[in-house]
Amino acid sequence: MEVSNKTAPKGGEFIIKPTEAQDVFTPADFTEEQNMMHQTCLDFVNTEVMPLLDRLDNHEEGLMRGLMEKAGQLGLFGVSVPEQFGGLDMDFATALRVTEGVGGGHSFPVAFAAHTGIALLPILYFGTDEQKKKYIPGLTDGTLMGAYCLTEPGSGSDALGAKTKAVLNAEGTHYVLNGQKMWITNAGFADVFIVFAKIDGEQFTGFIVEKNTPGLSLGNEEHKMGIRGSSTRQVFLSDAQVPKENVLGEIGKGHLIAFNVLNIGRIKLAAACLGGAKAAATQSVKYANERVQFKLPISKFGAIRYKIAEQAIRLYAAESAIYRAGDDIYRKEQELLAGGAGANEALLGAAREFAVECAILKVEGSEVLDYVVDEGVQIFGGYGFSADYPMDRAYRDSRINRIFEGTNEINRMLAVDMILKKGLKGELDLMGPAQAVQQELMSIPSLGESDDSPFATEKKTIANLKKAILMIAGTAVQKYMNSLAKEQEVLMNIADMAIKTYTAESVLLRVEKEIAAKGEEALSRQLDIARVYLSDTVNTVEKAGKEAIASMTEGDEQRLLAMGLKRFTKAELFNVKDARRRIAAGVIEANEYCY
Repeated sequence: MEVSNKTAPKGGEFIIKPTEAQDVFTPADFTEEQNMMHQTCLDFVNTEVMPLLDRLDNHEEGLMRGLMEKAGQLGLFGVSVPEQFGGLDMDFATALRVTEGVGGGHSFPVAFAAHTGIALLPILYFGTDEQKKKYIPGLTDGTLMGAYCLTEPGSGSDALGAKTKAVLNAEGTHYVLNGQKMWITNAGFADVFIVFAKIDGEQFTGFIVEKNTPGLSLGNEEHKMGIRGSSTRQVFLSDAQVPKENVLGEIGKGHLIAFNVLNIGRIKLAAACLGGAKAAATQSVKYANERVQFKLPISKFGAIRYKIAEQAIRLYAAESAIYRAGDDIYRKEQELLAGGAGANEALLGAAREFAVECAILKVEGSEVLDYVVDEGVQIFGGYGFSADYPMDRAYRDSRINRIFEGTNEINRMLAVDMILKKGLKGELDLMGPAQAVQQELMSIPSLGESDDSPFATEKKTIANLKKAILMIAGTAVQKYMNSLAKEQEVLMNIADMAIKTYTAESVLLRVEKEIAAKGEEALSRQLDIARVYLSDTVNTVEKAGKEAIASMTEGDEQRLLAMGLKRFTKAELFNVKDARRRIAAGVIEANEYCY
């Protein structure tokens, strides 16, 4: 990818500032090399992983590790790793493209993402030169496997509530670790564990712990609802002696490792969900074209076409948002590099800047996949409920993604909290636009000047949805002040408004940019997708806004806000039925997801 000359926006700035279509990255901008990497991943999943799914689910000894080693040998682990450690040193969009490419491999992308993300990156970004030289080459070529140990029986989302303790021994040579970690992906075959513990019960710190460390032991494989092929075990530390040289990062700064790496993990999880959703959507339409009822393929029926279209709409919209945010991270990374930041510091800083978008995409991506596989089961009908057909595994495997990398509830609240904190710190000018919305509420609506520019109507709708978000969020801040964190239902309402508005804007910008290059006729069905998604977003914002207003206000204030919400969610009627039929027709004709 070429380095953009345009400066990156600020994270969360989409709420207060419009974005120009020419400034966004879309999948049409992928280079030949990026598409080749993606195809390599698809081929690997189809030829190496898919034939082994049943055996993987039965935890056949060495099978998942063998697949992982093959992926390492292909160079798939090293996309983001510098060449000095045996990596390919490619850009962030390529890393997302690779993650999407393996996303349809059921349990495999879980093992892949844990290894290449939360296991490898902490050492790459926070390790000493000696630690990097010792571990990164092996983690890159697949001769070493990694796992990440954060969650404990009593601390999940509250990671800093961990009880695992580390005490320096009398000789000052080793830290003695005691504690219990659970839900540890890749634990069964990992050589290197990233473990978080509190030194003297207080200073939350990261450690690199090797598999053969005396005192480290594993529980049995967990019996899980889905992703059964991935290794998930408890890790026990009983007087495990870890050399003090294996402290990762600064003592007491383990939270910087945990949370910074999670930002990258969240958007990558969204990309993996996208890959899984595309695979499930393709399986759905293939079956719908083959299955005959009442002497017709069921793909001829409106109710089924609705499902096929909606699968395509949601995953196309999610894809638009994922790669828009991914490019923003990349551009910010380039800015930080140009400003003198180191390579690791630049990517972490860029991901931290767009932590809001990463949280949004984690929610959107995982919920899109859940929708696609759920409707996939329905399209397959009775066969969808059979373990002999593909939707059974897809349905079970998808469910974990709403829990991974912070639950979707936590990510919803995080997204809103981070935006509001940016406003309080002066990093985003939320106050000015929020006050402008308040003034607009008190004024008589103006007709405004007529605008015949492309997509003027849709852009005005999105601008008004952002005003609705500012109105509701501003009211919540005024009402609850420092106790807003306790009003989780209201935070969820605001988050849903923001998530759908960001995604709706992303898909519209993508379509606008691609139409400018190829013409409206070539993108007519994609334009249908953008308009249907926007229509649904208006409904979502209106519903969430009403709930928030009713829960926060009463009397004249409630009536004023309700009137404002009605004004900001006013949109022209759009024939979504016919648009969905056109969208479905494209997928049915291609016999695969094709947008």
